[in-house]
Amino acid sequence: MAFRPLFLLGLMLGAASATTATATTAIAEPLAGFHTGPVFTQFGQVASVDADFPIPPGTEFKVLFNVTDGADGADKGKINQDVESAARFINMQVAAGVPIDRIHLAIVAHGPAILDLLGPKAYAARFKGRKNPSRAMVEQLLAKSVQIVVCGQTSAAQKVAHADLLPGVKTALSAMTASTLFQQQGYTLNP
Repeated sequence: MAFRPLFLLGLMLGAASATTATATTAIAEPLAGFHTGPVFTQFGQVASVDADFPIPPGTEFKVLFNVTDGADGADKGKINQDVESAARFINMQVAAGVPIDRIHLAIVAHGPAILDLLGPKAYAARFKGRKNPSRAMVEQLLAKSVQIVVCGQTSAAQKVAHADLLPGVKTALSAMTASTLFQQQGYTLNP
């Protein structure tokens, strides 16, 4: 039986990931025609699409996400939508029949985005005691072997020590260095 690949329509919509905060995490509000899962069920919404551009059997994805924008979560309780794109990518491909072990993702974060990767203590210190709404999502992405690397130059400029980051998030010399190394390893840059 042929499968119908899911394509990310949400990237084309500015507000594709409307979210709301709860006591422990930000959970995406459902968009008409969109759903979460099968891997991530609280974020990473995708739409089912009757596509005629199939994913060839045996496809292996190695995709790099360049994340610069922060979620402004301290004020709005929202998860970082650019980081969430990695979850959407995984949900789409797995729903379309690509085994999760054939999906290799990396996120290189710099600029304001690194603040969405802060651990609880550092986040609360910067944002008036608030909880990091992106924390659960980042932890779940890391648990699915998504590599998350921050720019060391941005960290230095924003006075973020490696110990301030969520466990599992790595620090590179720079975003340029990390991006180059991932591309040399065969990762393609997600547009």
